[in-house]
Amino acid sequence: FFFNLVLLGIMADNKSVPRVPESLLKKRKTAEKHAVERAAKLAAAKKKRKETRKVIFKRAEKYVKEYRQTERDTIRLKRIARKSGNFYVEGEAKIAILVRIKGINAMAPKVRKVLQLFRLRQINNAVFVKLNKATINMIRIIEPYIAYGYPNVKTVRDLVYKRGYGKVNKQRIPLSDNSIVETALGSKGIICVEDVVHEIITAGDNFKAVTNFLWPFKLNTPTGGFKKKTNHFTEGGDYGNREEFINKLVQSMT
Repeated sequence: FFFNLVLLGIMADNKSVPRVPESLLKKRKTAEKHAVERAAKLAAAKKKRKETRKVIFKRAEKYVKEYRQTERDTIRLKRIARKSGNFYVEGEAKIAILVRIKGINAMAPKVRKVLQLFRLRQINNAVFVKLNKATINMIRIIEPYIAYGYPNVKTVRDLVYKRGYGKVNKQRIPLSDNSIVETALGSKGIICVEDVVHEIITAGDNFKAVTNFLWPFKLNTPTGGFKKKTNHFTEGGDYGNREEFINKLVQSMT
């Protein structure tokens, strides 16, 4: 009699507890596993970001010191030369910034091709170019269609930070995060926007990779407009080599 009562109790318990399908149990187990893996990945990514931030900060500090030291050295050498009654001649510029100022009316095919090679496909587009014999000869061909000169640190930094877009999977992506730069150029040791700026200013070994990654800058028409596009800068116009005066033009277009 007692055995029957126990048996009835077990059967009642089995009826009261609903059975869970095996497929649902497997799904829950898989979901828990994925949640643990995701949490581990997020923790690792957070730790990596923290370490990367420290590296970026140190690099930025180092670059600022480098730029200031270069500026001070130039001032010191100019003073020494002036004291001895001489002139200090700075070294030739390593890079130039090219800004397209004219359209396609009555343009020769060769000029059009060179503009395409420099990626200056629209008016007010700007690109950085490393100066060598080949690029200087190409610049001469398109000189009536561009304004160019030698950018300073402020111009390069403002352009990259304010108007900088990267080429990611053939798409134009704003440089709003250092991770975009690291994903594209991390293999070359370039992990942040400040590295991009430094590589351009110093015309480093990865200059080509950096400029190819950067989308051509799209600038505004300068404040107050252009003076006369058909005349050279030295004749009171706009096109041609402005040397360091290009900085004023670019900053008015940024």
